[in-house]
Amino acid sequence: MLDKTNPAKKTCKHANNFMVFAGTQTRYLAEKICEELNCPLGNLEVTRFADGEFSVRYAETIRGRDVYLVQSTFPTADNLMELLLMIDAAKRASARSIIAVIPYFGWARQDRKDRPRVSIGAKLVADMLSVAGISRLITMDLHADQEQGFFDIPVDHLYASTVFLPYLETLNRETLCIASPDVGGSKRAVAYAKYLDVPLVLCHKTRSRANVVGDMRVIGNVEGLDVVLMDDIVDTAGTITRAAQLMMDNGAKSVRAMVSHCIMSGPADERVDASPITEMIFTDSIPYRGHSKKVRQLSVGKVFAETICRIESNESISSQYLI
Repeated sequence: MLDKTNPAKKTCKHANNFMVFAGTQTRYLAEKICEELNCPLGNLEVTRFADGEFSVRYAETIRGRDVYLVQSTFPTADNLMELLLMIDAAKRASARSIIAVIPYFGWARQDRKDRPRVSIGAKLVADMLSVAGISRLITMDLHADQEQGFFDIPVDHLYASTVFLPYLETLNRETLCIASPDVGGSKRAVAYAKYLDVPLVLCHKTRSRANVVGDMRVIGNVEGLDVVLMDDIVDTAGTITRAAQLMMDNGAKSVRAMVSHCIMSGPADERVDASPITEMIFTDSIPYRGHSKKVRQLSVGKVFAETICRIESNESISSQYLI
């Protein structure tokens, strides 16, 4: 169905059944989603108090509507708390269903008990969202696929490959090589390498403590190749910049990085600028507020808009992904 006011823009045929609202820190992405859906962004009021407490209120009726709440849960914890309040308010306002759209699912690195007496933060956040009242979750490139099992509701797990692959296909495949900066990301790298039919290289690393890389070595041959490092997040950029330098030391012609989520905290910008990485490509699941000229973001607004439309039409979601 075409909007008569803008014939070039498609409108979801079930647009009257749902509404889209945005958390404070992810409004920029919600606006892109609504632009693709050709629907207005809902009016949400956030009131902040002097002590840091805040409350949310829907400034229009949502009774009987499917409500999509767009908010990534990256630090600080206020983003998660704001989303929880949005869910609670929607439930109390008699929304028909409440769908959390979390492009970046924070706390996901705490996905297992890998040491004695530690929390499993990802499961705790999943429980909080479920108890608050969501009926479905839409997210992208979870740190670990098995985290979908932390929920007892439908989880639509999207992939950044939808926006990354068109870019990769513009590069020279004769010299292209896909690499993972650690063994944990090998499944992702294998999928890209297999689809593009190019060589695969892995890095094996050990950590001395959180955010500090110990030993690292390359498994495979990169001599004379244009290497693309694939990962799901870059935090302090210690691992990915060290992997890039290791690739160059082993004879790589160039190194790029394609990463789903742009955390980029602490010394990340300085490390990327000082590294041999020619460009660092992220999605816009998290806003980039740094200063590195090597960083570029590709929007996933269209990906999430298409998913929302397919959910409302009861169509397949997985069929839109190549890998």
